[in-house]
Amino acid sequence: MFSAQSLIPRIPKRHALVTRFPVHSSHFRGCTAVSRRQAHQFRNMSHSQNPQDEQAQKGSKFSHLPLSTSGPLECALKGTVLLNHPYFNKGSAFTKEERRDFALHGLLPPQIQSLEQQVQRAYEQYCSQPNDLAKNTFMTSMKEQNEVLFYRLLHDHLDEMFSVVYTPTEGEAIQNYSRLFRRPEGVFLNINDMDSVKRDLAQWGKPEDIDYIVVTDGEEILGIGDQGCGGILISIAKLVLMTICGGIHPNRVLPVVLDCGTNNEELLKDDLYLGLRQKRARGDKYDDFVETFIKAARELYPRAYIHFEDFGLDNARRLLERYRPQMPCFNDDVQGTGCVTLAAIMAGLHISKQKLSDVRMVVFGAGTAGVGIADHVRDAIAADADISPEEAGKQIWLIDKPGLLTTKSESLSDAQKKYAKSHDDWANEKTDLLAVIKEVKPHILVGTSTKPKSFTEEVVREMAKHVERPIILPLSNPTKLHEAVPEDLLNWTDGKALVATGSPFDPVKGPWGKDGKEIEIDVAECNNSVVFPGIGLGSVLSRANRVTDKMLMAASKGVAEMGPALRDDTAPLLPGVDVVRDVSVRVARRVILAAMEEGVVEEKDVPTNEEDLDEWIREQMWDPVYRPLKYVEGNKASRGAKGDLRVLGNPNDVE
Repeated sequence: MFSAQSLIPRIPKRHALVTRFPVHSSHFRGCTAVSRRQAHQFRNMSHSQNPQDEQAQKGSKFSHLPLSTSGPLECALKGTVLLNHPYFNKGSAFTKEERRDFALHGLLPPQIQSLEQQVQRAYEQYCSQPNDLAKNTFMTSMKEQNEVLFYRLLHDHLDEMFSVVYTPTEGEAIQNYSRLFRRPEGVFLNINDMDSVKRDLAQWGKPEDIDYIVVTDGEEILGIGDQGCGGILISIAKLVLMTICGGIHPNRVLPVVLDCGTNNEELLKDDLYLGLRQKRARGDKYDDFVETFIKAARELYPRAYIHFEDFGLDNARRLLERYRPQMPCFNDDVQGTGCVTLAAIMAGLHISKQKLSDVRMVVFGAGTAGVGIADHVRDAIAADADISPEEAGKQIWLIDKPGLLTTKSESLSDAQKKYAKSHDDWANEKTDLLAVIKEVKPHILVGTSTKPKSFTEEVVREMAKHVERPIILPLSNPTKLHEAVPEDLLNWTDGKALVATGSPFDPVKGPWGKDGKEIEIDVAECNNSVVFPGIGLGSVLSRANRVTDKMLMAASKGVAEMGPALRDDTAPLLPGVDVVRDVSVRVARRVILAAMEEGVVEEKDVPTNEEDLDEWIREQMWDPVYRPLKYVEGNKASRGAKGDLRVLGNPNDVE
């Protein structure tokens, strides 16, 4: 049974909120002010952990693992070849010994600098950029030159830079992809050349080389719609988040775009557009293309986890349901949003002291995200109450543009039909949001409608009449499309609403403390980045052959049990990106243990003890630190040491 107390986590002291590299106070000086609370968090992390080189000297009982990050890094490259390889390049930070052993004398200025000094210089350069799009381009250029420096800079300023390397600025970069294009990254697959799909994929490595693939068809990008082949940038951006948030090794990932054409008239008329200049393919041809890609990817990289990203509404759920039973795959739009929302609900129920099995939920907006959230909450209710999903679905009401979904609603998808209420049983003639709130008296109200200000004062006050601590989650993005803002929700409920939003908001102050004392309430952001990296990390490390519903539910619990609100109900319901790597470890642990119970783990000798499992996970997470380089002769070097991962491959090897 789910209970509020069960969410209070037991954190082994030596693993509690610890990163594996220091953050220095110099990083808090620059173009954007950092809150004292954030600075305090970073400094605490710095003081509570061991430096990477100290860890390398001590070693780990899991340092024998192929993905271990302890000890020196073998490298067979020298001279300018080494300097031009972003995975190995250290720039001015190569040591005296490395400059000697790798023939770098005369190729670098004489002063040897630390990674921290490089980060300081890079941050100053970043701040000098005139706008966010220029900052995005600067970060892309840095990633192509020095991956450790790129990820370390991003880590140290993640709160500030997240919106630059991801939404909303990445959306602007995608819209301008063909005009800003400098060099390609990733795999571009052509629907008019299906016979070449396997050959094109094969160039990127051997079967054991790729752990994580993000693929998009570019149809529904970050709320800006069809962007054609420019969608490759969302695959790249998602993999950046997988590395910085989940520790997936950046040389073991593959971004892919399936170019099926585009229905974006601006792109079709643009002489500089780089993708197929044709209307988007549909029907059997489209399905055959996706199937060709999946078949080739599974044959070439059988250990890889496949992440579907920003597919169109008609295809996202359909493709996920088709391939989920066959392989480890995930769709962040369908599953990630549901997982993080369920985590916020779990944390909220801890405060309101209610059981998940007793709740009633209204979802306003019955698209992909709304139905995905409903599915996850339904499955959680079913597990908590030991009832069927069909029975649990009776506790969830979906509202879309025509009103409440009923058996008389027209053009419902199969996913929506599961929640349609009997028209004959609905006594109220009205089916709008206010009427449903009055009739249902829900504990939870979720907004995925993109209809701004639809959670009106009348709606919210009506909900608060019947529920002591209403959980209200306006999740539509961007901010201008939010169903309500936290300040209004808290004012209309006298500070009692438990709120999480789809975008970041400032804390809200009000006279809601004891005897009317003014208090400040921090508002959680339902950010998928606190959940999907841990799901992917756990699945990759355990080599799970599928991603089951129980694994996803375990991920939600992992996020919820690290919510600050579990200890202080004025704190956010969910953890933020400032501690995302620690959250990813917790989520990965929960996912792996659930995968063991489900019998889908294929990796051998995975620890079952939680403390050992956490250490096993952390040991295999890539960190943005400079590991000592150890030179190996080419004939004795692995493909990784030769710098061949994601770089070389011979299409002639494909049968």
